[in-house]
Amino acid sequence: MARSDGWGMSKTNTAFVFDIPLPPFEHLPPPGEGGVMTTARPWRKALLWLAITAVFFYASYGGANWLASRRSDVGGVVLDWERHIPFLAWSILPYWSINAFYAASFFVCRDEDELRIQVRRLITAQAIAVTCFVLFPLRMTFDRPPTDGVPGFLFEVLGGFDKPFNQAPSLHVALSVVLTDFYCRHVAPRWRWLVHLWFWAVALSVLTTWQHHFIDLPTGALLGALVVWVWPWQARAPLARPRLTEIPRRRVLALRYALAAIATAALAQALGGAGYWLLWPALSLGLVAAAYAFLGIEAFQKDEDGRQSMAAWWLFLPYRFGAWINARLWTRNDPPAVHVADGVWIGRMPLAHDVAALPARRVVDLCAELPAPRGLEALRTHPALDLVPVERSVLEKAAASIESLRRDGPVLVVCALGYGRSAAAIATWLLLSGRAADAARAVAMVRAAKPRIVLDAGFLPPVPVAP
Repeated sequence: MARSDGWGMSKTNTAFVFDIPLPPFEHLPPPGEGGVMTTARPWRKALLWLAITAVFFYASYGGANWLASRRSDVGGVVLDWERHIPFLAWSILPYWSINAFYAASFFVCRDEDELRIQVRRLITAQAIAVTCFVLFPLRMTFDRPPTDGVPGFLFEVLGGFDKPFNQAPSLHVALSVVLTDFYCRHVAPRWRWLVHLWFWAVALSVLTTWQHHFIDLPTGALLGALVVWVWPWQARAPLARPRLTEIPRRRVLALRYALAAIATAALAQALGGAGYWLLWPALSLGLVAAAYAFLGIEAFQKDEDGRQSMAAWWLFLPYRFGAWINARLWTRNDPPAVHVADGVWIGRMPLAHDVAALPARRVVDLCAELPAPRGLEALRTHPALDLVPVERSVLEKAAASIESLRRDGPVLVVCALGYGRSAAAIATWLLLSGRAADAARAVAMVRAAKPRIVLDAGFLPPVPVAP
C-alpha cells in the first residue's frame, strides 16, 4: 500500500488535492461591486440616527465644555513655533463644511450594514474624545482677532456653543479621518485625491482658525485612525471576539510590549513639547501588546492581497518601522533568499524594489505585521504572529499554498526575517508532502539551507498515519 503524503493523497499520485478553508477575513462586498443592490437605501433609519447622534454630539460636547469652564486649572500645550501660525478668516469655510459632510454621510450609506458601521465610528470617536476632554481638559490660548463678513458670522455662530476648551484630541480632525475613509469608499478612485485634499484642508483649518493648538491635530488623527481600525468595512472587527490567549509565550510578549508602551508614554509626558510625538509609538506598542494578549492577527488587518488597512498601516507604523529595522539588522549578511528543495525558497520579507531580483515572484507570506510588496506574480497570505509557535492549521494552509504555487514555478516563502514562521511553513510542506520522513528531518533540511533558522521539530504538525 502506498504511504499517505499527509493530505490524504497517495504518493503514487502525481497531483495533490487540498481542501483549504477560506481566509480568516469576513468580507463585505464593496459598494457598487458584486452585483446590483436589491435593497433600498435606509433613509428612515439614516434620519433617525442623524437625530440621535446630533443630540449626543451637542449634549456631550457642550457638557465637556461646561465642566472645563468651571475649573481654574485648565492650561494649554503650546509649542513656540505655533505663534507664527497665521489666522486665516476664510478657513472657517472648510472648517464648517465638516458639518454638512457629517450629516450627509448617513444618507450616502447604501445599506443598513454600512450605516451601522458609520454610526458606530461617529459615536465611538465622540465618546473617546469627550472622555479625554473631561479627564484631561485643555484650552486654546490664542485670542482670535475680530472678523466681519461671512467668516465673521460663522465665527459668531461657532462661538455660541464652542468654548476655548475640548482640545486634545481634536474631534474635528478625528471626524475628518473617519469621513475621509467613508467618502473614499463611495468615490471613484480617480477622484479620491479630491476627497483627501478637502479633508486635509478641514483638518488644517483647526490651526488657521485658531481653534486648536498643534498637539490636538496628531492626537485627533490617531483617534480617527483608531476608530476606523476598531470598526473596519471589510476585515473582521479586531474587538469582535477578543479571547485572552492561553499560550505562555504570547502572554510574556504581551506583557513586554505593554511595559514598553507604558514606558514610552511616560517618557512622552516627561519630555513634553516635541516629546509628545512618542505617544504615537506608545499607542502602536500598546496595540501590539493587545494583539499578543487577546486580539491575534486580526489586529494587523492584513488581507489576502498582503495589504493592511489604511488605519492599521498608520497605527502600526512606528512598530512596523522598528520591526523592519530589526529584520534588516539581523539579516544584513544573509542573501535575500536561499533554495531549500524542489523550487521552494526561503527569505525575509522583500521590499518593492527587491521584487525584480528575487529568484521567485510567487510568494507565500506568513508575516502579519509587514505588508507584502506589489509586483508579484502570485501571493498567498497566511498571517501569523512573530516569535510564537505558528498554529497547526496555518502551517497546513501555508504548506498547501506552497505545493499549489510551485506547480507553476519557483516559490518564495517569507516572514519578517525568514528565520521562524517561513521556516516552519517549509518544514511542514517537506513533512506533509513526504519529502521528509519525520519532523526532525524536515527541520534539518531547512536548517541545511539556512542555518540560522529558529525552529523546533515539536512546533510542526504530526504526520497522519496511513490506514
